[in-house]
Amino acid sequence: MEVHLAATKKETSQAAAHTASQKLQESIRDQGTANFIVATGASQFDFLKALTDDTDINWKKTTMFHLDEYIGIPETHPASFRKYLKDRFVEIVQPGTVHFLNGEAHDPQAECDRLNEIISDHLIDVAFVGIGENGHLAFNDPPADFETEDPYIVVELDERCRLQQVGEGWFNGLDDVPTHAISMSIKQIMKSEKIICTVPDKRKAEAVRACLQGEITPMQPASILQKHKDCTIYLDSGSSSLLTSAGKS
Repeated sequence: MEVHLAATKKETSQAAAHTASQKLQESIRDQGTANFIVATGASQFDFLKALTDDTDINWKKTTMFHLDEYIGIPETHPASFRKYLKDRFVEIVQPGTVHFLNGEAHDPQAECDRLNEIISDHLIDVAFVGIGENGHLAFNDPPADFETEDPYIVVELDERCRLQQVGEGWFNGLDDVPTHAISMSIKQIMKSEKIICTVPDKRKAEAVRACLQGEITPMQPASILQKHKDCTIYLDSGSSSLLTSAGKS
């Protein structure tokens, strides 16, 4: 795991997007295609903007997998991650193939099973992820399941995670936030050949310190990234503010 520091959120996001572009182009050049995972949330706005501005990627030769989605809200809801991705990414770059999670599916486990079968036929070249205020990775809230082999799972969202969604303006109040979601599992994320983790903003500083410099534990789900062979964490001055000097090398 490597840590990349920049002064501002924009600079951090642009650096992450540059690395993402290089990896996607490399996979397309070497394999003829690139499979990637993309995260959502307010922390990813600048990263996705920088990535969609990149004109060197042949997006038609890529396959996108959706990282997580709330259960029970329609795609028209402002907080829907399908809406987020369509508006801010998919309709702009038009990847060759897109695999969305349907949070409105009558049977969420059946929806997991559907995606599990699809993703089992793909090796993921690069995953674009973030870290939540409670240390979550995707919607794997603490204590996260580090053991399941299932690529997608149904998860219960803890209160701190749900409050983050209110704080970011996606919902009017805690009671409006769904209590469950479909999430890519920890093991599936860790199977990605490369992980690019973009984590700006001072409100993420405590989670960043705990996950990057604390012990690897399901109580800090993103701490598992310490074990990945090719993971770079992109931080700004706010999110890195609680790291010791060793963590800023």
